[in-house]
Amino acid sequence: MTRFVCRDCGLDFDVMVPRWRCDCGGLLDLDFTPSLDPDRVAGRPATLWRYREALPVPEGAELTLGEGFTPMVEVELGGRGVLVKQEQLFPTGSYKDRGAAIMMAMAAHIGVTDVVEDSSGNAGCAVSAFAAKAGIRCRIFVPADNSPGKLGQIELYGAELNPVPGSREDTAAACMAAARDHYYASHVYNPFFFHGTKTFAYEVVEQLGWKGPDTVILPAGNGTLLLGAHIGFRELRDMGLIERVPRLVAVQSARCAPLCAAFAAGADTVDAAISEPTLAEGIAIGLPMRGQQMLEAVRNTGGTCLAVAEEAILAAFRDAGRKGYCIEPTSAAVAAGAAQYARDAAPGETIVTMFTGHGLKVGDKLHKLVSD
Repeated sequence: MTRFVCRDCGLDFDVMVPRWRCDCGGLLDLDFTPSLDPDRVAGRPATLWRYREALPVPEGAELTLGEGFTPMVEVELGGRGVLVKQEQLFPTGSYKDRGAAIMMAMAAHIGVTDVVEDSSGNAGCAVSAFAAKAGIRCRIFVPADNSPGKLGQIELYGAELNPVPGSREDTAAACMAAARDHYYASHVYNPFFFHGTKTFAYEVVEQLGWKGPDTVILPAGNGTLLLGAHIGFRELRDMGLIERVPRLVAVQSARCAPLCAAFAAGADTVDAAISEPTLAEGIAIGLPMRGQQMLEAVRNTGGTCLAVAEEAILAAFRDAGRKGYCIEPTSAAVAAGAAQYARDAAPGETIVTMFTGHGLKVGDKLHKLVSD
């Protein structure tokens, strides 16, 4: 039976009762055993729900906007072909739809009628959209001085914006206070979200003919995709569908790279970093709550961390456009990291990365970024 399990004290809880952290304050994971038969998957609709038996949501509780099974195409990065998942093609324009679909399906299944979340970016858009699909009231807490880029999209889905004066941490604290009385649909705390993003790994393996890649290069802000992919590849290995978990490479902006600093120092935990303004604002997280888990995922797979400069991010953004891809600057940071890695990769190494979000999400900045 699926249970919440505390990473700190090991206490477990019923997933049918809303909860976002342990009584000791520890982060929660899911104790869940997946199963999957590739022959049964083949004829199913091209959504992430094709991996039904590997998802921790009861049968009949599916919630979908048609998300999942994004194309994976070869793109030249760093002078060689790299396989790129087109995650910018999701319903709300980013891979965060993976996590929101599973998390909000479970929320609806257990009778949740009101959710709160702190995000002014892609996670807020995804949670708002799937809350609308489920008929659940949604309130998104955002920094009061946040740029208006993605806020209109959040409001379009019918969510209520709650501006909070102060820092990003102040916004999270205000949302946590509201979570005492409402379901916290958090893309960081709620482990159901990670079991949505893990479907990235399932799709990659299926699209490679049920084989695992050698290396996967992913963004590392709060680690929602990095950790989800790690869960997914481990599950696929444990089910005997791939031989090993691929090397995971985490990419951060050099202007906000706490994970890279901890990795380079050989530390077991991640210390807070002072974040400077960066084009890759979507991964500018000074202190990721699951930083220790992120370090473990990178190290346990023989991976590494890459911090990319602003010049490389802008160059990757413009290069993607010249190749026909409209991606947001945060996504360009991942492309820059993939190019950096690919230049020195072994011949014949199968490298997979992704475009995280659509460029139209920063439509108000596109002209300036292209013309400056």
